[in-house]
Amino acid sequence: MFIGCKDKRDPGTIYMPDMAYSRAYETYATRDSSIFTADPNDAGHKIFYNTMSPAGTIKRGEQFPFSVVPNPANGPIDSNALINLSAQVKNPLQPLTGKELEEAGRLFNINCAVCHGAKGEANGPLAPKVGGVKSIIATSPTYSDGRIFYVMTYGQNNMGSYASQLSREQRWRIVQYIRTLESKPAADSTAAVKAPVKTDSVVVKK
Repeated sequence: MFIGCKDKRDPGTIYMPDMAYSRAYETYATRDSSIFTADPNDAGHKIFYNTMSPAGTIKRGEQFPFSVVPNPANGPIDSNALINLSAQVKNPLQPLTGKELEEAGRLFNINCAVCHGAKGEANGPLAPKVGGVKSIIATSPTYSDGRIFYVMTYGQNNMGSYASQLSREQRWRIVQYIRTLESKPAADSTAAVKAPVKTDSVVVKK
Protein backbone atom coordinates (compact mmCIF):
# COMPACT_ATOMS: atom_id res chain seq x y z
CA MET A 1 0.00 0.00 0.00
CA PHE A 2 2.79 2.42 0.90
CA ILE A 3 4.71 1.54 -2.27
CA GLY A 4 1.66 2.36 -4.41
CA CYS A 5 1.41 5.87 -2.90
CA LYS A 6 5.12 6.60 -3.16
CA ASP A 7 5.20 8.62 -6.40
CA LYS A 8 2.09 10.30 -7.82
CA ARG A 9 3.81 10.84 -11.18
CA ASP A 10 4.32 7.11 -11.71
CA PRO A 11 1.03 5.33 -12.49
CA GLY A 12 2.56 1.95 -11.73
CA THR A 13 1.32 -1.02 -13.71
CA ILE A 14 -1.03 0.09 -16.52
CA TYR A 15 -3.99 -2.21 -17.12
CA MET A 16 -4.84 -0.84 -20.60
CA PRO A 17 -1.71 0.77 -22.12
CA ASP A 18 -3.48 1.64 -25.40
CA MET A 19 -5.78 3.99 -23.50
CA ALA A 20 -2.95 5.50 -21.46
CA TYR A 21 -0.60 6.00 -24.40
CA SER A 22 -2.31 6.84 -27.67
CA ARG A 23 -0.92 5.22 -30.80
CA ALA A 24 -2.49 7.84 -33.08
CA TYR A 25 -0.16 9.62 -35.48
CA GLU A 26 -0.04 13.32 -36.17
CA THR A 27 -0.65 14.12 -39.83
CA TYR A 28 2.79 15.52 -40.57
CA ALA A 29 4.80 13.64 -37.93
CA THR A 30 7.90 11.73 -39.00
CA ARG A 31 7.19 8.02 -39.48
CA ASP A 32 9.35 4.94 -39.37
CA SER A 33 10.06 4.18 -43.03
CA SER A 34 10.53 0.51 -42.21
CA ILE A 35 6.88 0.34 -41.11
CA PHE A 36 5.05 3.08 -43.09
CA THR A 37 5.08 3.95 -46.77
CA ALA A 38 3.54 6.66 -48.92
CA ASP A 39 3.96 4.57 -52.06
CA PRO A 40 0.73 2.73 -52.95
CA ASN A 41 2.76 0.12 -54.85
CA ASP A 42 4.50 -0.84 -51.61
CA ALA A 43 1.30 -1.03 -49.56
CA GLY A 44 1.39 -4.82 -49.39
CA HIS A 45 4.66 -4.86 -47.46
CA LYS A 46 4.16 -1.80 -45.24
CA ILE A 47 1.38 0.33 -43.78
CA PHE A 48 0.24 2.78 -46.46
CA TYR A 49 -0.23 6.34 -45.20
CA ASN A 50 0.04 9.31 -47.59
CA THR A 51 -0.97 12.13 -45.17
CA MET A 52 -3.70 13.24 -47.60
CA SER A 53 -7.14 14.17 -46.31
CA PRO A 54 -10.07 11.96 -47.35
CA ALA A 55 -11.72 13.05 -50.59
CA GLY A 56 -14.46 15.64 -50.16
CA THR A 57 -13.30 16.92 -46.76
CA ILE A 58 -12.44 20.53 -45.98
CA LYS A 59 -10.22 21.87 -43.25
CA ARG A 60 -11.64 23.01 -39.95
CA GLY A 61 -13.11 26.50 -40.21
CA GLU A 62 -13.88 26.26 -43.93
CA GLN A 63 -17.62 26.69 -44.35
CA PHE A 64 -17.94 27.08 -48.09
CA PRO A 65 -16.83 24.11 -50.22
CA PHE A 66 -16.04 24.80 -53.87
CA SER A 67 -16.79 21.75 -55.98
CA VAL A 68 -15.18 22.93 -59.23
CA VAL A 69 -11.72 21.32 -59.37
CA PRO A 70 -9.08 21.78 -62.11
CA ASN A 71 -7.99 18.14 -62.19
CA PRO A 72 -10.88 15.70 -62.68
CA ALA A 73 -10.21 12.07 -61.80
CA ASN A 74 -11.12 10.77 -65.24
CA GLY A 75 -10.23 12.17 -68.64
CA PRO A 76 -8.16 15.20 -69.72
CA ILE A 77 -8.61 18.63 -68.22
CA ASP A 78 -11.08 20.75 -70.17
CA SER A 79 -10.37 24.31 -69.03
CA ASN A 80 -13.34 25.77 -70.88
CA ALA A 81 -15.71 23.31 -69.24
CA LEU A 82 -14.29 24.14 -65.82
CA ILE A 83 -14.67 27.87 -66.42
CA ASN A 84 -18.29 27.34 -67.48
CA LEU A 85 -18.92 25.31 -64.34
CA SER A 86 -17.31 27.93 -62.12
CA ALA A 87 -19.51 30.62 -63.65
CA GLN A 88 -22.54 28.84 -62.21
CA VAL A 89 -21.28 28.97 -58.62
CA LYS A 90 -22.95 31.69 -56.56
CA ASN A 91 -21.25 33.71 -53.84
CA PRO A 92 -22.41 32.07 -50.57
CA LEU A 93 -21.80 35.16 -48.40
CA GLN A 94 -24.21 37.83 -47.35
CA PRO A 95 -23.59 41.40 -48.61
CA LEU A 96 -20.68 43.18 -46.99
CA THR A 97 -21.22 45.40 -43.98
CA GLY A 98 -18.98 48.29 -42.92
CA LYS A 99 -16.35 46.32 -40.99
CA GLU A 100 -16.42 43.41 -43.43
CA LEU A 101 -15.96 45.79 -46.37
CA GLU A 102 -13.00 47.39 -44.63
CA GLU A 103 -11.40 43.98 -44.01
CA ALA A 104 -12.05 42.86 -47.60
CA GLY A 105 -10.37 46.04 -48.83
CA ARG A 106 -7.38 45.37 -46.61
CA LEU A 107 -7.03 41.84 -47.99
CA PHE A 108 -7.34 43.14 -51.55
CA ASN A 109 -4.62 45.76 -50.99
CA ILE A 110 -2.26 43.16 -49.51
CA ASN A 111 -2.76 40.38 -52.05
CA CYS A 112 -4.13 41.94 -55.23
CA ALA A 113 -3.24 45.63 -55.42
CA VAL A 114 0.47 44.93 -55.78
CA CYS A 115 -0.25 43.94 -59.40
CA HIS A 116 -3.78 45.13 -60.14
CA GLY A 117 -3.57 48.47 -58.31
CA ALA A 118 -5.64 49.83 -55.45
CA LYS A 119 -8.58 50.47 -57.77
CA GLY A 120 -8.11 47.40 -59.96
CA GLU A 121 -6.76 49.34 -62.94
CA ALA A 122 -3.71 47.09 -63.58
CA ASN A 123 -1.31 49.79 -62.39
CA GLY A 124 0.20 48.13 -59.32
CA PRO A 125 3.94 48.49 -58.64
CA LEU A 126 4.67 44.94 -59.87
CA ALA A 127 2.49 45.12 -62.99
CA PRO A 128 5.31 46.22 -65.37
CA LYS A 129 7.61 43.47 -64.08
CA VAL A 130 5.01 40.69 -64.21
CA GLY A 131 3.47 41.64 -67.53
CA GLY A 132 0.03 40.78 -68.83
CA VAL A 133 -1.76 42.11 -65.75
CA LYS A 134 -5.41 42.67 -66.54
CA SER A 135 -7.56 45.53 -65.37
CA ILE A 136 -9.99 44.03 -62.90
CA ILE A 137 -12.59 46.73 -63.31
CA ALA A 138 -12.50 46.26 -67.09
CA THR A 139 -12.96 42.48 -67.03
CA SER A 140 -14.86 41.74 -63.82
CA PRO A 141 -18.25 43.01 -65.08
CA THR A 142 -18.14 40.22 -67.67
CA TYR A 143 -17.10 37.61 -65.09
CA SER A 144 -19.47 35.96 -62.63
CA ASP A 145 -18.56 35.75 -58.94
CA GLY A 146 -17.78 32.06 -59.36
CA ARG A 147 -15.35 32.66 -62.19
CA ILE A 148 -13.45 35.37 -60.29
CA PHE A 149 -13.25 33.01 -57.32
CA TYR A 150 -12.01 30.24 -59.63
CA VAL A 151 -9.20 32.43 -60.97
CA MET A 152 -8.17 33.38 -57.43
CA THR A 153 -8.22 29.73 -56.38
CA TYR A 154 -6.40 28.10 -59.31
CA GLY A 155 -4.71 31.01 -61.07
CA GLN A 156 -4.81 32.09 -64.69
CA ASN A 157 -2.04 32.96 -67.16
CA ASN A 158 0.69 34.81 -65.20
CA MET A 159 -1.38 34.94 -62.05
CA GLY A 160 -0.79 32.13 -59.60
CA SER A 161 -3.17 30.53 -57.11
CA TYR A 162 -4.00 32.35 -53.89
CA ALA A 163 -5.65 29.36 -52.24
CA SER A 164 -2.75 28.97 -49.81
CA GLN A 165 -2.69 32.66 -48.85
CA LEU A 166 -6.43 33.26 -48.48
CA SER A 167 -9.19 31.11 -47.03
CA ARG A 168 -12.32 30.44 -49.05
CA GLU A 169 -14.25 33.03 -47.09
CA GLN A 170 -11.54 35.65 -47.66
CA ARG A 171 -11.54 34.95 -51.40
CA TRP A 172 -15.30 35.34 -51.55
CA ARG A 173 -15.00 38.59 -49.58
CA ILE A 174 -12.48 39.93 -52.08
CA VAL A 175 -14.88 39.04 -54.90
CA GLN A 176 -17.48 41.16 -53.15
CA TYR A 177 -14.97 43.98 -52.72
CA ILE A 178 -14.09 43.88 -56.43
CA ARG A 179 -17.75 44.50 -57.19
CA THR A 180 -17.53 47.77 -55.25
CA LEU A 181 -14.68 48.93 -57.51
CA GLU A 182 -16.70 48.51 -60.68
CA SER A 183 -18.09 51.68 -62.18
CA LYS A 184 -21.82 52.00 -61.79
CA PRO A 185 -23.82 52.60 -64.96
CA ALA A 186 -24.83 56.19 -65.38
CA ALA A 187 -28.48 57.01 -64.97
CA ASP A 188 -30.48 57.24 -68.16
CA SER A 189 -30.37 60.89 -69.20
CA THR A 190 -33.80 60.68 -70.80
CA ALA A 191 -35.30 59.75 -67.45
CA ALA A 192 -34.25 63.12 -66.04
CA VAL A 193 -36.07 65.05 -68.76
CA LYS A 194 -39.42 66.20 -67.51
CA ALA A 195 -42.49 65.76 -69.63
CA PRO A 196 -43.73 69.02 -71.13
CA VAL A 197 -46.42 70.75 -69.14
CA LYS A 198 -49.75 70.58 -70.91
CA THR A 199 -51.46 73.94 -71.14
CA ASP A 200 -54.94 74.83 -72.21
CA SER A 201 -55.21 75.83 -75.85
CA VAL A 202 -56.12 79.39 -76.66
CA VAL A 203 -58.84 80.02 -79.24
CA VAL A 204 -58.57 83.26 -81.11
CA LYS A 205 -61.80 84.64 -82.60
CA LYS A 206 -61.82 86.72 -85.72
